[in-house]
Amino acid sequence: MIEQAYLIYFSPTGTTRKISESIARGLGAKEVIHYDLTLPGANCEAVITRGVALIGVPVYAGRVPELCLTRMAEITSTGVPAILVALYGNREFEDALIELRDVSTVKGFQVIAAGAFIGEHSYSTPASPIAKDRPDTEDQKLAFEFGRKIAEKIAQGKLDTPPIAGNLPYKDRVKLGGIAPETEVQKCTLCGKCAEVCPTGVVGVTDSVLTDAAGCVMCCACVKACAFDARALKHQKIGEKRALLVKNCSVPKAPTLFV
Repeated sequence: MIEQAYLIYFSPTGTTRKISESIARGLGAKEVIHYDLTLPGANCEAVITRGVALIGVPVYAGRVPELCLTRMAEITSTGVPAILVALYGNREFEDALIELRDVSTVKGFQVIAAGAFIGEHSYSTPASPIAKDRPDTEDQKLAFEFGRKIAEKIAQGKLDTPPIAGNLPYKDRVKLGGIAPETEVQKCTLCGKCAEVCPTGVVGVTDSVLTDAAGCVMCCACVKACAFDARALKHQKIGEKRALLVKNCSVPKAPTLFV
């Protein structure tokens, strides 16, 4: 029986958290402890010495977001088994999982399983859907079964690291910043939800909504959280990328699991 499952995740739109929780249910842990690193100020210091850790991140252009790595910097372990989870928008997860494997190993975790799951792409819109509503019910069922399989592996004392897809050296990072969602003033009620969910804290709401685009990671948490459809990512470059994604990445992919 697994006593504790430590869920360590960065999840601006909730998809990484959703899959992590499904896996945790499959593990059957008696206690689930959350380390939610999504919002500003969420950096935490912890040494995990027991149970199982589940480390979940979104994929940004084939890599682990630097913001995730910064916020995980002070979380280490003394050899605790770790499950890695990457959520990607139905394009490719590329080098994200092996990067996360390498970072987690350096931190003292014993990586025993990894999974790449699909989440609705941050650029997805009702008019241009990309992996709309993923992870869906079937994804969550697969995540639960993945957790059960890992629990069986642990019970059998098998703590080996499986081969995980990816390339070394990692692909170059795509530079972020300079492009951000815009506010449609006529729709905005100044409720402040966009600022509340922003993982980089670059959205401010007073008598208007101001966004410091230089610090935006284009996760579109503010877009997806707005109940009034007042936020939108309209930049021409994003529109071109969105069109390519719709054209080339519309066939639903299945999760890729490594145990």
